[in-house]
Amino acid sequence: MVDDPWLTVEQVAERLQMHPDTIRRLLREGRLRGHRLTRRAGWRIRASSVDRFVTGDPEEPEGASNERDE
Repeated sequence: MVDDPWLTVEQVAERLQMHPDTIRRLLREGRLRGHRLTRRAGWRIRASSVDRFVTGDPEEPEGASNERDE
């Protein structure tokens, strides 16, 4: 997607009116797709992943994974 910005946990939490800890739990459980950069930098989530989460559409299999840097 050409215009598919990366969002922070806080931005996603604000969009979905949820607590940031809830967003982090959804990411860890794989229910929301994102990429963990580092412990300090945290997660980044594509806007399209947030849209799919809200609508209940399944994630595309290739290219979208929950990568963790632990």
